[in-house]
Amino acid sequence: MAIAQREMALSALKRLLAPNQVVTNPSELITYEVDAAFDRGTPMAVVFPRTTDDVVHIVKWAAEHGIPLVARGAGTGLSGGAVAERGGVIVAFSRMNRVLELDEAGRSVVVEPGVVNLVLDELVKTKGLYYPPDPASGRTATIGGNVAENAGGPHCFKYGVTTNYVAGLEVVLADGRVVRLGGRALDYPEYDLAGAVTGGEGMLGLITRVEARLLRNTPAIKTMMASFDSVEEAGVAVSAVIARGLVPATMELMDRKIMRIIEDYAHAGLPVEAGAALIIEADGYRESVSPQIEEIAAILRDHAGCDLRIAQTAEERDLIWLARKSAAGAITRLTPAYYLLDGTVPRSKLAATLAEINRVCEAAALRVGYVFHAGDGNLHPYILIPDPDDADLVRRAHAAGRAVMELCVRQDGSITGEHGVGIEKRQYMTLMHSAAELRLMQDVKEVFDPANILNPGKVIPELGSWGAGVQGSGGAEAQGSADPQYLIPNTQYPTSATEAADALRACVAAGQSARIRGGGTKSGLLPPANSVLSTSGLAGIIKYAPEDLFVTVGAGTPLAELQVELSRDMMWAPLASPWPAATVGGIVATSFNAPLRMRYGAVRDLVLAATVAMPDGAVIRAGRPVVKNVAGYDLPKLFVGSHGTLGLITDVSLKLAPLPRARASIVVPIDNLAQGLALSGKLLPVCLVASALLLCRGCDLTGVSSPYVLVYTAEGMPEDVAAELAQVRAVVSSEGCADLTEVAGLSGSAVWATRLGAILPSETSLRAGVPPKDLPRLMVDLAPTLAGAAFIADFANGLLYVQGVANVAAVRRPARAAGGYAVILAGPGGGDPWGHTPDGLDLMRGIKAKWDPAGLCNPGAFIV
Repeated sequence: MAIAQREMALSALKRLLAPNQVVTNPSELITYEVDAAFDRGTPMAVVFPRTTDDVVHIVKWAAEHGIPLVARGAGTGLSGGAVAERGGVIVAFSRMNRVLELDEAGRSVVVEPGVVNLVLDELVKTKGLYYPPDPASGRTATIGGNVAENAGGPHCFKYGVTTNYVAGLEVVLADGRVVRLGGRALDYPEYDLAGAVTGGEGMLGLITRVEARLLRNTPAIKTMMASFDSVEEAGVAVSAVIARGLVPATMELMDRKIMRIIEDYAHAGLPVEAGAALIIEADGYRESVSPQIEEIAAILRDHAGCDLRIAQTAEERDLIWLARKSAAGAITRLTPAYYLLDGTVPRSKLAATLAEINRVCEAAALRVGYVFHAGDGNLHPYILIPDPDDADLVRRAHAAGRAVMELCVRQDGSITGEHGVGIEKRQYMTLMHSAAELRLMQDVKEVFDPANILNPGKVIPELGSWGAGVQGSGGAEAQGSADPQYLIPNTQYPTSATEAADALRACVAAGQSARIRGGGTKSGLLPPANSVLSTSGLAGIIKYAPEDLFVTVGAGTPLAELQVELSRDMMWAPLASPWPAATVGGIVATSFNAPLRMRYGAVRDLVLAATVAMPDGAVIRAGRPVVKNVAGYDLPKLFVGSHGTLGLITDVSLKLAPLPRARASIVVPIDNLAQGLALSGKLLPVCLVASALLLCRGCDLTGVSSPYVLVYTAEGMPEDVAAELAQVRAVVSSEGCADLTEVAGLSGSAVWATRLGAILPSETSLRAGVPPKDLPRLMVDLAPTLAGAAFIADFANGLLYVQGVANVAAVRRPARAAGGYAVILAGPGGGDPWGHTPDGLDLMRGIKAKWDPAGLCNPGAFIV
């Protein structure tokens, strides 16, 4: 841009905002040339919006002048993601730092992007709630930056990463339009665009509001540190803990080199003579944490652990965590620079990976120390760079970094678990992703930002580096690759991803529509198609790794069969279905969630990776079988809940959990709706290890003759279950309900499944979703409509399932008014099954048009 044009553009920008919201002074801009990584770029200006309207004005200005925008939180990113590599304007969100709403009843919070992670966590804890993502930079990192990078932290092994807590986003698109993606109601009938933007590194839109879900804060925590002679021994001990069916809140590992560096800085009493130290934390009820930590301690001793120290006070625990999170600060006392890597491997491969990294660094004469998120396989080698001006040293460090990333990919891991790609790892994306996969990411970018003004050039490498054979994923080439006269069978049974892709490509080439069919349990409302692609030939376990808590399974595998196989090792995929024939692929494609999601996460949270046959004949792999993976856009989120309209899922890698050691339900007869709503409201704050809180009418439970019945299920460690159900009994008694029964082994999700499984195809049945806090009000409003109808109200998840609805519109109106929806699950057909128009519908259609331009992949199956 010419100097005169630049000055005119900046003058126009300054007229849009207050004087203190625009910085152009070159000396002040130096601060914004870098984030916490190496890469640099000088912006032409930095702007500080205070409102969404400010952001809209900035984006429209940038679009008019063709100037790049780079979003920035606190500048703590470690991959150059917030660096103005191509110039342009940095949009710093530090002044959009308000907590807009804290919903205690619904366990959610609405914040602006500039709210600091630690500030949010401390605020919600005053209300007895918990926001689990806790990156090491959480004392300064912002929620907007966390969302953009899909940040993790030490507690991800048990609680997951940022995307698992993002319910909805307000986003300003590249044309200045404000859209709401997702929301606090669950399972909106739309592509999971909020999931795609999370981890999108600011390339798809500018986030101006985050709706996040919260958990009940755990009543008790115990923290233990154990010493080992080597990292390898500690890794074996970690696997042994998992094999016993224990799920600690965190498992962190440090090697001797890094401990000595940290101890000189933090004076935390680290065992610096040991080869490695393992920090393990158990949480839950007070009755539970001591037995947990004692059992873990015994396992560690049996696997070479020694010098076990249990923090006796909050101060001792805080000192341990100060040490763990001070690695970066401690290193800067020794060296002016370091190269921090961020690969992830399946946790059972940590020790072997570390040994290989040591060989790489020794061969390059590099000094390296390690911290690990041992529970989730995320390793952080710190390569020390004592002289950043030594070009050969820096070259050797980067060469070692590439070797480490290649190693992680060979182990079926990721080049980045939580730091993001940005500039730093962009050139390494081809190590992990095929040209077809990169093309899908580029398609998403083009749909959201066709002019390429939002953080341009990040994450996705230049087209020429993708390798030979790159072609658009829109399918134009594929349409000419098959004989139009080829007779497509009425039903096809592919047995591999390649066969499925060939079948889809043949359908497209012949101009024939393809219906994707799993167990046929959710196909009753779908229109006919020219050909049916059955996933029944794509059945069976492909890879089972109980030590790494995942299984890769063919999409056509019935869930019931998978659970039988997993149960032999006391494991399970925490999913449920009302229909015995339901397949894993069908559950994933429809994102059909059971009440137990409140305990274990939704389908979107359990899918680690998927192989997908695309309509153009490409086979792509989205994700990896690791909990932490931020190498590019989160493509699995787009396929989960897409109803097969973007491609045919051929296999899925699912996150597993140990079978709960105890499960029991409190069953309470309820005389009237008002009583049931009041009691449910009192019980919601109790939920910690609960997997269901349901109010049912028409559920056939033995010994219950009341009009309604409340079912509260808790599962997990026996001590946790006993403690929680004791609280439930106390609440029920205080509400004057003396008649209750505790049923060992009964699951609320099983009650839900039985009720939904009894729905007749001829009956119009609905699922309404609203923010959980609004479900009681919705039910009061619907009381006349629901008169006589059987229903299940899932209070923790804000979902209402109703059988035999005469007036669909009467349900949809109040659901929409509450920010929700109502979809038809079964019925005679003839109406709109979705009744919902997403803000991002044009974005959904844009992605659909890129990947299935002819609209022949599962037509009529979804809202697009």
